[in-house]
Amino acid sequence: MRAADVIVVGAGMMGAACAHLNWPTPACRCACSMRRRGGATRAGMGHLVVMDDNAAELALSQASLDQWHAWGPRMNADLPGCAYANCGTLWIAANAEEMAGAEAKAAGLRAHGIACELLDAPSLAKLEPALRPGLHGALKVGGDSVVYAPNAAQWLLAHAARPIAVEHAQVARIDGRRVHLSDGSVREGGAVLLAAGIHATDLCPGLPIRPKKGHLAITDRYPGTVRHQLVELGYITNAHQSDGTSVAFNLQPRPTGQLLIGSSRQFDTTDPAIDNAVLARMLRRALDYVPGLAELNAIRTWTGFRAATPDGLPIIGHHPHHSDLWLAVGHEGLGVTTAPATAQLLAAQITGAVLPLDPAPYSPDRFAGSLIA
Repeated sequence: MRAADVIVVGAGMMGAACAHLNWPTPACRCACSMRRRGGATRAGMGHLVVMDDNAAELALSQASLDQWHAWGPRMNADLPGCAYANCGTLWIAANAEEMAGAEAKAAGLRAHGIACELLDAPSLAKLEPALRPGLHGALKVGGDSVVYAPNAAQWLLAHAARPIAVEHAQVARIDGRRVHLSDGSVREGGAVLLAAGIHATDLCPGLPIRPKKGHLAITDRYPGTVRHQLVELGYITNAHQSDGTSVAFNLQPRPTGQLLIGSSRQFDTTDPAIDNAVLARMLRRALDYVPGLAELNAIRTWTGFRAATPDGLPIIGHHPHHSDLWLAVGHEGLGVTTAPATAQLLAAQITGAVLPLDPAPYSPDRFAGSLIA
């Protein structure tokens, strides 16, 4: 392989989005090396969701959803297995306190031009009759969508504006502009962009990334059981716990008619085995919201790992101690959602183009003390 303008290490959704971009230089090529198969892209739900826990998260997810809405129909036309669908999200309020939270969330989203709708209990029951009676209502965010992430990443690599040289290889180490593969060969580029999820710490010591293990279950085909992504409003609190194990109700209707059930979070384990106790807690939580799930057949369960940072924001930008290394890591459960805006921000930083977002909240400089020079 001749030298590439950018070598992207990691061919999951984040790496694929970074490689896909129409880079603002005249003759840009990207080499994409996947360190290992079966990362977060393959394990996750593929929920494309605007998240608003803080301004930086909202900016990154909102900009990304705009790009997903443009990509989605094209993906389905070229590769139907991408299964992009604009199902929307219902943030479920179980009680009056959570309904007040839904109202506050609606006000914040509307202030940023994001269309949403508050639903009272009768409206929610009419829209999703499988939900248990007694819920207070919900916030509907119509622009949220779903995608089958492994196929979407494949589409991004195959439909870039300029050719991408893709290699399925294991990266042993990064040395300046050089990427050393496990077979002893070397690839060299103008810059190296690390987008390898939880495995990034093996190649860039000092990255403050912890694995968050999650469980998922999927049912047989039951078309029409639910029509929207259903998420309890308590999910946000559970998602950002920094210790312990938590579960939250998160149910996704797949275009296949299957139902994808989440979610759970466990810290500081890289054991991929199913934890039956955690899985049982997660399923009981789902049954509390959709009791009819007890009558359906689950056909598969699995686990995956999110890459979490101490402050809950991704690390995007130039490594503070290595002039040729750029980072796109630590997106936790929002890697699929925020891949487009992350890629756009990095492309602008690397090439000196106009920045689409303020890079400061995601800068690696905030962890410069822990990153090894």
